[in-house]
Amino acid sequence: METNSPNVYSETCPTRAILNRIADKWTTLIIGILSTAGVPVRFGEIRRRIDGISQKMLTQTLRDLERDGLVARTVYPEIPPRVDYALTPLGHTLEVPLNALATWAHQHMTAIGEAQAVYDARAGNRAFSR
Repeated sequence: METNSPNVYSETCPTRAILNRIADKWTTLIIGILSTAGVPVRFGEIRRRIDGISQKMLTQTLRDLERDGLVARTVYPEIPPRVDYALTPLGHTLEVPLNALATWAHQHMTAIGEAQAVYDARAGNRAFSR
């Protein structure tokens, strides 16, 4: 029996592209900032709040999120131009799952750090035993 349900493991599945977008580290951080702000946020403020993101990457990610209908961009005809970003209603639907992931990461960061240290110590021992 054939079903038309999405197969996220298939390279051609449209849901895979969506998962790639929302699982991107810059996307999750941008959505987190826009979610907690409660008001539209200017480009420069987003960039100041995300350590390590380049202007080019922030611009591209915001464009992609706007294209996907997750972020709304508002341009104000001022000198200098002002551009604000805010989550759309669709973008707000990501708040719960992304907050759950952030909570999980926070709750388990110590255990993961410990596991990494054990692994790295074993990997270091393997390098010497060859």
